[in-house]
Amino acid sequence: MTCATDCLPDDIQALKALVTAQRGEIEHLKLMIAKLRRTQFGRRSEQLDGMLDQLQLTLEELQVSEAALASPPPAESHPRPPVRRKPLPAHLPREIHVHRPDTQCPGCGGELRHLGDDVAEVLEYVPARFKVVRHVRPKLACRCCDGIVQVPAPSRPIARGLAGPGLLAHVLVSKYVDHLPLYRQSEIYAREGVSLERSTMADWVGEASRLLQPLVGRLRQHVMTSNKVHADDTPIAVLAPGQGKTKTGRLWTYVRDERPTGSSTPAAVWFAYSPDRKGEHPRAHLKGFAGTLQADGYAGFAQLYAAGTIHEAACWAHARRKFFDLHKALASPIAAEALQRIGALYAIEAEIRGQPPDQRRAVRQRRASPLLAQFHAWLNHTLTQLPSKSALSGAIYYALARWQALTRYCTDGRIEIDNNAAERALRTVALGRKNYLFVGSDAGGERAAAIYSLVGSAKLNALNPQAYLTHVLERIADYPINQLDDLLPWNIALPTLEHEAA
Repeated sequence: MTCATDCLPDDIQALKALVTAQRGEIEHLKLMIAKLRRTQFGRRSEQLDGMLDQLQLTLEELQVSEAALASPPPAESHPRPPVRRKPLPAHLPREIHVHRPDTQCPGCGGELRHLGDDVAEVLEYVPARFKVVRHVRPKLACRCCDGIVQVPAPSRPIARGLAGPGLLAHVLVSKYVDHLPLYRQSEIYAREGVSLERSTMADWVGEASRLLQPLVGRLRQHVMTSNKVHADDTPIAVLAPGQGKTKTGRLWTYVRDERPTGSSTPAAVWFAYSPDRKGEHPRAHLKGFAGTLQADGYAGFAQLYAAGTIHEAACWAHARRKFFDLHKALASPIAAEALQRIGALYAIEAEIRGQPPDQRRAVRQRRASPLLAQFHAWLNHTLTQLPSKSALSGAIYYALARWQALTRYCTDGRIEIDNNAAERALRTVALGRKNYLFVGSDAGGERAAAIYSLVGSAKLNALNPQAYLTHVLERIADYPINQLDDLLPWNIALPTLEHEAA
């Protein structure tokens, strides 16, 4: 008996009341988690991620406890109603076990005839396993001329390297998607009886990222040929050489995603690293780009807008967040009204998502523009009623100072109401930061940007990053440079990848 079970009441009614109370708490936690997920993107996403992690752990513990409490003593057991579960994925391999009775009736000895089958499926897990692929190349000698014939050695992603493409892809995905540092991976592989030093895997990561760099360049080219790009950045700790301390670098993300306008153009994300946040970096990243840049109010973009070839589109999610924080902290009725007005704008967007740009623009002009004009007048009037240095005044000033950029989406159906596409792309960086703490150098930041670009673009195109990188690493070493676009995520058939992953 454990302490947990020793403390349980013996009375069945009291036990049922305890289970009911825990179910209520579980539902409450699920509601809180759902609300936090809806506001998870943005500058405070790391704080929300921490809250979500804690709530998820609490929910997990309650659900485990409920499962234990919900099992009544054997004497009180009753037939449980059948549980309706989602069918298990059809693509998983099936291992069939037939539990056949004897052919004679245990009661009278008569012959039994088949009436049908009861089928129940159980989801099982087979641990990941290593295998050794041995390449044997026979040498053949000619009896006439003594010439020797042998098939050339198959290409490897890393020349004379030990790792096959699947293992390389697994190390990259574990590090940059599942956020497992190399030393943790080394410990996991040791449990399988395979010794892989962290330094060895570090060499693999460096060689693989170098090999993949031309493909990352093609991704950048695809993103920057769009007429609208989402942009954002996030800090990342970088080990300062010779100091034993960390400095703050930046990872920049640039996203092309035209799916909300009904376009079939593939979505993609390109990441770039810089050692600081100077405006010269985004200016270099966006050199040659012309169109609309949807971003936050970072001052480093100002010179880009001043040149006239790039137009600013601001983010309503940023403006909304300032009112949301005030409403949450102060229960402000003014902030509540601002949230309600912004919510009406988002309701229109939900209705027109996926429609062509001209239709989106027409609906926005007819329905959103009048709401925006009323909102603008309300903000200006409200501002006169507030102290100039109050937090509410600050939120209103933020919106009014960017009003032209905030309302540009109404005049162009290709523009989104917010910059959430870029903020979603940065989520994986925020999650990784909590595990690997820092990257080892500026070169490490550039490698991270390269792999984040590939796996992020794979996910935007509904591909399994592990299968995608395996497919690419099997081929890219010998692939013709003028055909490299064949290896971009949207040019690879998903069934092919599913087969390779299996």
